Amino acid sequence: MKNFFKVSLFLVALLFVSGIASAQTVKIAHVNTAEVLDAMPDKSKAEKKLEAYYNELQEQLKTMYTEYQNKLQDYQSNAETMSNLVKQSKEKELVDLESRITAFQGNAEQEFEAKRAELLAPLLEKIQNAINTVGKEKGCTYILDIATGTAVYIGTDAMDVTKDVKAKLGIK
Repeated sequence: MKNFFKVSLFLVALLFVSGIASAQTVKIAHVNTAEVLDAMPDKSKAEKKLEAYYNELQEQLKTMYTEYQNKLQDYQSNAETMSNLVKQSKEKELVDLESRITAFQGNAEQEFEAKRAELLAPLLEKIQNAINTVGKEKGCTYILDIATGTAVYIGTDAMDVTKDVKAKLGIK
């Protein structure tokens, strides 16, 4: 029994050592790109431009809303004295203005996000270039971004098993 234990222990140790010797060394690192971005001096410049753009959009929306409120108030205070044709015209004008305001709000949100992406793109590119350089210098196989949960660097020695997985699933 004692010999069986020694032989088993020896085999386990042998398998462990041979597994280590044949395994490729994988070096995984992590980065917090949100922290890096927040620390970049150019981010505050981008934020100021974004804030100015936001204020511009808000001012336009406020102007449209004021126009709507004025027309609505005019309609409500004069509705009793208006002819049906004038009433219908004013109601259509109010509905059209409501639609324009709603459309403007939706477009403004999209434009704001596009502006944000445009202003942050050069900063994110600088961060990605720095990550690539550090990954190569440190010999990393992968660098994971803890802010987004994604791999932001994949080294040249990383193994892509996509084809193997597809093959196992019978997918071409």
